[in-house]
Amino acid sequence: MTKKKVFITIGLSFFTVMLAIGAYGFYIYKNVEDTVRTMHVTIEREKSEKREIVVDISQKDPLSFLLMGVDTDGTERGRTDTLMVITVNPNEESMKMVSIPRDTYTEIVGRGTHDKINHAYAFGGPDMAIRTVENYLNIPIDYFATVNMAGFKDIVDALGGVTVNNDFAFRQSGHRFEEGEIFLNGDQALAYARMRKSDSRGDLGRNDRQRQIVSAIIEEGAQVSSVTRTGEILSSLENNITTNLEFSDIMQITQNYHTARKNATTLEFSGRGGGRQNGIWYLFVPEEERLDVSNQLRAHLGLDADSTSVAKADDNDDE
Repeated sequence: MTKKKVFITIGLSFFTVMLAIGAYGFYIYKNVEDTVRTMHVTIEREKSEKREIVVDISQKDPLSFLLMGVDTDGTERGRTDTLMVITVNPNEESMKMVSIPRDTYTEIVGRGTHDKINHAYAFGGPDMAIRTVENYLNIPIDYFATVNMAGFKDIVDALGGVTVNNDFAFRQSGHRFEEGEIFLNGDQALAYARMRKSDSRGDLGRNDRQRQIVSAIIEEGAQVSSVTRTGEILSSLENNITTNLEFSDIMQITQNYHTARKNATTLEFSGRGGGRQNGIWYLFVPEEERLDVSNQLRAHLGLDADSTSVAKADDNDDE
């Protein structure tokens, strides 16, 4: 059976880390530091080209994150099955989240072609994926995190499961999900987040369920009851996540941005405009829709409005 990988928000580590440190003191502090060091990877830039100066966490500058779920078990690069952008404004105490449909047709920055946006990671890793998303939404991406399928299940299980509110009953991967509030373990959460064929909204419905899981993970990670699971949580993060966040970044974000999770707003693309080009199906997001999402994110980051349009591709671009 083909495995579709989904994502985990790095916000989990922000809120869980502080709880763990407060409860267990220096021993856990050092373990958290070692875990983050293992997760850390670098990309070849000091800051986004869409920022004039480096973002200052200590001054509570609004931040952006790109969360990527990759369709690999970690032995190969793979494609991103999920792309989610989160902006955080600590002064407004708010977060905005948007999932970019994986079939979205756009320029793959650094490759000179147009293709499905989820191919960027396969072509050039996190750096190409970040630059492609930045170009598409016209916002800076300050930090990123990737997670594989095993990591998704492990983290949910490490937290002791999560609770979500399901809009309608369905079956997926041997599990039945009833309508209403349901509790999910790791396997169930993965199946819940993967389903799209039984949803009339397709990928958009699946994106909603994935955001539900993300929000549930953040909330569960912030609970005092999760402190007793610190060892399991750290192990699941260490083995399955990569990020350009350093330990000092996480510590400052935890201190200065934690209240933003209380006011989260979801933006979405409608899914209109799908069609075939050269025999391949793409999602062609209407420009006014892309621009509206871009401007909401830019405003949340304290940036000027975007009045430009994404360059249109020739029909003869490579697929």
